[in-house]
Amino acid sequence: MGLRWTLGRLEQLGPLDVYDLLALRCAVFVVEQSCIFQDPDGVDKHSHHLLGRDERGALQAVLRIVDPGVKYAEPSIGRVISSPAVRRSGVGRELMAQGLAQSRRLWPGHPIRISAQARLERFYQDFGFRTVTDPYLEDDIPHVEMLLEPETPL
Repeated sequence: MGLRWTLGRLEQLGPLDVYDLLALRCAVFVVEQSCIFQDPDGVDKHSHHLLGRDERGALQAVLRIVDPGVKYAEPSIGRVISSPAVRRSGVGRELMAQGLAQSRRLWPGHPIRISAQARLERFYQDFGFRTVTDPYLEDDIPHVEMLLEPETPL
């Protein structure tokens, strides 16, 4: 499935882009995962948002790339979601690959830190992340912090 990717700050995205990304995040994090929390947390204002739309224009994947110094000293990637409609199709891997490429473009030479749901630890390890904390609860879901070192030139 080839998606059309858009990257922008909230103020650069159109109102329907912002609506769609918040709706997808709510559908997955709040409804599907039964996790009641304040999703628009103020961090969105200090992030780039990566949106993947299918040929019909439906939002199928989204993540945010958080500026260094907001959540962690390093840039971070979070709110990583693929729509239930496209799961197991490779869209999640494509989304993460796109997110890493954009993060490296924005902050070359910087490590990237994430707070990953512990059940997805293996997924992120496949991209080179290593676990750097013991498991902890965030919104009653086990998480771990993971770090990806900067790419080294050959």
